Amino acid sequence: MNQQDAAPAVEVNDSWRGWIAENLILGGHPEQLAGIMVASGIAEASARAEVDAALRSPYLSGVSRLHNRLAKRDWVLGIQSRLNRLAQAEVPRRARLSGDAFLHDYYRRNQPVIITGMLEDCQASNKWSFDYLSTALGGREVEVQFGRDADADYELNSVAHRRRLPFADYVELVRNAGVTNDFYMTANNDGHNQDALRQLMADLPPLSEYLSEAGGFFWFGPAGTITPFHHDLTNNFMIQVAGRKRVRLIAPCDTPNIYNQRHCFSQVDGRAIDLQRFPLMANVTVIDCVLAPGEILFLPVGWWHFVEALDVSITVSTTRFRWDNDFYSHYPSNQDY
Repeated sequence: MNQQDAAPAVEVNDSWRGWIAENLILGGHPEQLAGIMVASGIAEASARAEVDAALRSPYLSGVSRLHNRLAKRDWVLGIQSRLNRLAQAEVPRRARLSGDAFLHDYYRRNQPVIITGMLEDCQASNKWSFDYLSTALGGREVEVQFGRDADADYELNSVAHRRRLPFADYVELVRNAGVTNDFYMTANNDGHNQDALRQLMADLPPLSEYLSEAGGFFWFGPAGTITPFHHDLTNNFMIQVAGRKRVRLIAPCDTPNIYNQRHCFSQVDGRAIDLQRFPLMANVTVIDCVLAPGEILFLPVGWWHFVEALDVSITVSTTRFRWDNDFYSHYPSNQDY
């Protein structure tokens, strides 16, 4: 084959330049990077020239200093992560926890807790059967997430999965579903469902020891529904009215190891953590608990959590605490990590 028959060399575009910069920042050796570029069809002289230009760039130097500051921050977070591994991790259960004790021992310390005994005489626990929900509110139009099984990013794409139907029809779907994650009524549907299901909130106790006002987000679905690993931008209560939920928790200090590449979500599948694909997870302490009917789980802001319904489940979540809970106002606007 003569020179005229040779395939044209791949051009170095801005995508390649971004790749060079990112890998140099991450510690990649210049010779190795140039070799990868040559193997991808880029002329050797062009590959070396681009890597050399990146090394001389004052922009890269500035980014390197930022990277060093982030590395220092990760080191500080890693201290707490290592200390967390020194003891058996569990979520404590506290019976009828007072508001003051909750504030001082858990809320301000950013620590999870399961509160028991606060829903013993709750009308919701006694009334919210399939038949009651269908009879009392069956004619209301509700919104539900559908088609989740066909989309690995169903949470990120939640808007595309919205569908409306009579509440009675949805109740029957849940009643007969068995185990599935294909449909689920979640907080992402609250914009529509808040008015449709408002009267249910009156069946919950005000929990005024902790909350400034009643109400919340209505979650209702069959066994098998899953909320993937993510963190919230506020403190949250999970008020478990019916069914059990398995919850897996990871402290905020482990964020550098949880493969958070988009917004508040992780790529890690909480059902079975793949350490070959996600080796940094070997350094992460995962706290498991099962939330039973009548229990309230406090999910502190920034804590990663994975939730799986073990039974047909009804949960009401709320963020309406008596104390400062505005942590979203300063959340980074650029969420591509």
